[in-house]
Amino acid sequence: MSNWTGPEVNNFRKYLRIASVHPDINYDDCITFLTEQATELGLPIKVHVDNPKKPVVIITWEGKVPTSPSILLNSHMDVVPVFPESWTYPPFSAHLTEDGKIYARGSQDMKCVAIQYIETVRRLKKNGVRLNRTIHMCFVPDEEVGGVDGMRAFVQTEEFKKLNVGLAIDEGMASPTDEFLLYYGERSIWHLIITCNGNPGHGSLILPDTAGEKIRVVIDKFMDFRQKEKQRLEENQNLTVGDVTTVNLTQLSGGVQTNVVPESLTAVFDVRLAVDVNHAEFEAMVNSWCQEAGDNIKIEYEQKEDYVEITQLNENNAYWVAFKRAADDLNIKLSTRIFPGGTDSRFIRGVGLPAFGFSPMNRTPVLLHDHDEYLHADVYLKGIDIYEKLITAVANI
Repeated sequence: MSNWTGPEVNNFRKYLRIASVHPDINYDDCITFLTEQATELGLPIKVHVDNPKKPVVIITWEGKVPTSPSILLNSHMDVVPVFPESWTYPPFSAHLTEDGKIYARGSQDMKCVAIQYIETVRRLKKNGVRLNRTIHMCFVPDEEVGGVDGMRAFVQTEEFKKLNVGLAIDEGMASPTDEFLLYYGERSIWHLIITCNGNPGHGSLILPDTAGEKIRVVIDKFMDFRQKEKQRLEENQNLTVGDVTTVNLTQLSGGVQTNVVPESLTAVFDVRLAVDVNHAEFEAMVNSWCQEAGDNIKIEYEQKEDYVEITQLNENNAYWVAFKRAADDLNIKLSTRIFPGGTDSRFIRGVGLPAFGFSPMNRTPVLLHDHDEYLHADVYLKGIDIYEKLITAVANI
């Protein structure tokens, strides 16, 4: 219980109490908190404000060989909305229960990781350690809304290039088993808006070439493909959801009233393309589905991410070799996967840099974005021990 009330946990809970929640976040309190941390660590801090409402904060610990490619420890400051009435404790109270659970929005996603980085650096500095490579602790905005004004924009700046990043470590996900999950790639997000136009008229007639007939064909094609991927996932225990292409019908719209055949109907699909899918071939398949459905069908892409190379986990990646060896020394079992959702890692990999998605949370239910999100204090503290070894390993190769 004494560790649960120590400075490492208190610091975590203090950060959790900052309600950096969507929509319309003011990041000033985050900057104030992180500035305090940098001052306590005796490290320089920079706040990049290309967009005044979307700051990127960098705390830097210079290594013994500062010309070597650096290690970027990334986290995002924002959290998703909450519904307080569905929480056992107020979601920004960082309530610590008698059995050690810390309830707060962001406890798993991902303020825990941010403070674990800080506490790891604090511990190393206190113990007189100096790493070979420079460490940049990076705190970005707006990851939870796609990262457009956060990491996606930041990786294109001169400020990012000056960081001379060799490896990035970003968020992963909790694991309910003994395993620790490590993510080395992400699927490509495509959001498709398909509008079918046809003959309008009275609802009592059987008109030819209606929007309803066309939208049925389109939906059937997408959902049949979805069923095949679902079946593939269910039949192969070696696959996780990140290994298949997911398709979900997320919106339907159109029509004016019940007795009028509509001129136009629209379906919206959330598609996540597996890393082994050829984008051009998939797009051609979608086009063929729509052509089969009929004429006057419009395909729009609200989001259409390019293919991004995965981070190689082999002997040619010295960072992976060092990371894996340190994990083995810690006797922790890594399960390597493709991340099912989207994180800032995809933008980092998109500029040609390796990135690991790793949050040291095992034996923990997956509660990101859920009501009553919590992290046990012991899991949080053990994560600092794990990061100490892993960060040291990759920073000293």
